[in-house]
Amino acid sequence: MKENEMIFGIRAIIEAIESDKEIDKIILKKDLQSELSHELFEVLRSHPLIQVQRVPLERINKYTRKNHQGAIAFISSTHYQRVEDLVQNIFEEGKDPFFIILDGVTDVRNFGAIARTCECAGVDAIVIPFRGSVSVGADAIKTSAGALHTLPVCKEKNLVQTVKYLKASGVRVVAATEKGDKVYTDTDLTGPLAIVMGAEDTGVSPEIIRLCDDLVKIPINGKISSLNVSVAAGVMIYESIRQRQK
Repeated sequence: MKENEMIFGIRAIIEAIESDKEIDKIILKKDLQSELSHELFEVLRSHPLIQVQRVPLERINKYTRKNHQGAIAFISSTHYQRVEDLVQNIFEEGKDPFFIILDGVTDVRNFGAIARTCECAGVDAIVIPFRGSVSVGADAIKTSAGALHTLPVCKEKNLVQTVKYLKASGVRVVAATEKGDKVYTDTDLTGPLAIVMGAEDTGVSPEIIRLCDDLVKIPINGKISSLNVSVAAGVMIYESIRQRQK
């Protein structure tokens, strides 16, 4: 990561937070304790949506050898949007919302590839959780061929509540999962829709599975048990496009 995508030093980080810079996460030295660090902790208490990780000093030194004082903030490469605002605006325009929800996807290259497909297909937004997920960074933007510069991304603190909100707003939520009892081509993917894609190792979380209106599977005929998540997302997205055009 380039140093101009980071802010290091406790005072500089405090000033960035107080000036409302879009900060993706902050990493702090595990045993960080000083008068200035306590001031940072006070500021962070009033900004609960900023993700904070405690890590060994060696990990911080991998990012920069400059005087970081045991604290580095990573600047977000995008301005995250709110699902509530997008849903309302899309409905007001007379359109059907079409979202992709990524539940636990952590690979930056997969995220970028999914974003590129979403932008090409006209998906309205990608929704990611606040924790345990990829973020919009330089590598993701590069893999997306710049799609993440234009495609809205919503970073939600509670993905379960977000799914409940979408359902209450009239958006059908469909998960692509090996637990599905329907083949994806036999499922209605038109109208207001949110497709949930899970992490390759764990899949869609049980809490989200229980909320979904439909669970669908993509047939696997080879010896490998699953598709790459970005490929699976592309299959689901373009099946929805096919059905809508039909």
